[in-house]
Amino acid sequence: MRTKTQKSNLPFGVRAWCTGLLVLFFFASSLVAHAHQQKSAVTRVLFNPNSGNIEVMHRFFLHDAEHAASLIFGERQTLLESAESRQLFSGYVMNRFAIEVDYVAGASEVLELQYVGEEVDGQFLWVYQEIAQGAEVSAMNIVNLSLRDVWDDQSNLVNIEREGEIYSLSFESGDEELRIELTP
Repeated sequence: MRTKTQKSNLPFGVRAWCTGLLVLFFFASSLVAHAHQQKSAVTRVLFNPNSGNIEVMHRFFLHDAEHAASLIFGERQTLLESAESRQLFSGYVMNRFAIEVDYVAGASEVLELQYVGEEVDGQFLWVYQEIAQGAEVSAMNIVNLSLRDVWDDQSNLVNIEREGEIYSLSFESGDEELRIELTP
C-alpha cells in the first residue's frame, strides 16, 4: 500500500523559520535540563565599618543546596519549606568554612565566627555569620570546603571587601585553603 505524502503549502522561508524555531526550542529545552545544578557558590566577607564586624555571607543555589543536603544527611531535605533543614545545612556550611587572620602586629588567630541566621531569597539560600572586628588584619587564610565533599567540580568563590577594595579567592579542584594578603 502506498501512502501519500502531503506537501506543505507554506512558502520556503516560513518553513525554514518554523524549522529553525523548533531546533532552537529543543536546544533550549536540553540546556534547561542540564542547568539545574550550577555547582558554584559565592561567599562575601565584608569588613563592615558601620557595625565594626566582619560579616560573612554564603550564597548557594537553592536547588544545589537542597540536592547536596539530601545526599549529605541521607534523607530528603526541603530547604525552601523547612527552617530545621536550613539550620542543618547552615551547620554543615559553618563546619566547612574557616578564617585565620594575621594581624599587622604579628599575631595570628582563627576567627570564631558566630551564626547569625539563614534565609531563602528567590533561587538562593543565604547563610550568615559574623564576628566583632579585632585589630588591623594584614592577611587571611581561608578554608572553604562547602559542597566540595559532595561534588568534585564544585567551585567556591570568596570575595573579601575592605575599605573599597575587593580581593577574590577561587576554590577549585584540590584547593582546601587559600591565602590573601590585604593592603593596609
